Amino acid sequence: MIFFTSDTHFGDSRVLRIDRRPFPDMAAHDVALIRNWNLIVGIDDEVWHLGDFMSSRAGDCDTLLDRLHGRKHLVVGNNDPEATTDASGWSSVQHYKELSLDGYHLVLCHYAFRTWNKMGKGSVNLHGHSHGRLKPVPRQFDVGVDARELQPVRLDALLASTRRKADARRTQ
Repeated sequence: MIFFTSDTHFGDSRVLRIDRRPFPDMAAHDVALIRNWNLIVGIDDEVWHLGDFMSSRAGDCDTLLDRLHGRKHLVVGNNDPEATTDASGWSSVQHYKELSLDGYHLVLCHYAFRTWNKMGKGSVNLHGHSHGRLKPVPRQFDVGVDARELQPVRLDALLASTRRKADARRTQ
């Protein structure tokens, strides 16, 4: 299976204050995010992390990556230090990625786009950075942990959430 996530900010205490994550300290935060990740991601799964993985205060990036299940890819965010981008535990590191999954053309970047490649042909933009604060637009999804119950998410779950919202509007 393939999962997407962003903005874990391991070791970055600012997220407790700015994003109001429900943890008393960073140790509890990091333990919970690792547990949430490993509960749904298997060791043979693939995870695309769309940036802002960890603070340098979280320790060694490869040690943290070893604790997380799956083959991990990084799409670099604005808060990813060189120690994160240079870690050997990533299967790939890039600033932007396009891929096909389940018949969908996906455009992956840390940042949300106003327009993106093949937008008029049904492509989907997955992003982070906004911590669940942007108004959604069609076929664009914030995969950051603040918008996704503090865990990685699959494409089918994102698409199903859109269908549920459309169905609810039709029944009102």
